[in-house]
Amino acid sequence: MLNLVALVEFSAGAEAAGQRYEDMVLALLGRHGGRLERRLRGTDGRTEVHLIGFDARAGYEAFLADPERAALRADLGEAAPTTRVIEVHEG
Repeated sequence: MLNLVALVEFSAGAEAAGQRYEDMVLALLGRHGGRLERRLRGTDGRTEVHLIGFDARAGYEAFLADPERAALRADLGEAAPTTRVIEVHEG
């Protein structure tokens, strides 16, 4: 089991496009053994926090390499959000 926290920051003026992108990308998790445990939005309107679980690290790596995910990101271009991912565990 792999647990991640993703801190997503949307580009100024592209918040709505960034949220739509995240909607589409998060929908791809299941094909790689991943699941969105929780999605929280910051009160600033420019930040989201995602708690994500994967059955195995290989699923996360496959998610990162997913060509549909890459195409969605390329389509968004400069408006694509920046994301910091942290591996976490209970404790």
